[in-house]
Amino acid sequence: MKRGEIWIGNLNPNRGAEVGKIRPVLIVQENTLTVSGLPTIAVLPLTSQVRLNLQHLRVLIRARDRLLQDCQVMVDQPRTLDKHRFGEGPLTALNDEEIAQVNRGLRVLFGLYTQSLP
Repeated sequence: MKRGEIWIGNLNPNRGAEVGKIRPVLIVQENTLTVSGLPTIAVLPLTSQVRLNLQHLRVLIRARDRLLQDCQVMVDQPRTLDKHRFGEGPLTALNDEEIAQVNRGLRVLFGLYTQSLP
C-alpha cells in the first residue's frame, strides 16, 4: 500500500455522521510510516455521490483502471483503519494534480494553510 493509491476498505461499524460501508478509500499516510510496522493506515473514504458544492473538501476522481465509476475523495472524513480492514487493491492511483488537490483539502481541514484560500 502506498500513499495515493485507492483500495477497498471496511469502514463498518460507523457512528453518527461517520462514513460507513465497504467502499474505496484513498491511502494518505506517508509511505515510510506504512512500512514501519504501524498497525493502522490513515485513509480518506470515497463516495460516488458527487457534490459540487463541497469542492474545497472533495476531490473528483474519474473512473479508470479498476475504479469503475466517478467518485469524490471525502477529505472531510479522515479515518485510520487497521491493516486487516483492507480488501482489494490498488484499484487505481491518483495523479500529481489529484494528490495536490487532496493535500490542499487536508490543509484546509486541519488549518495548516498560511495564505488565503480560494
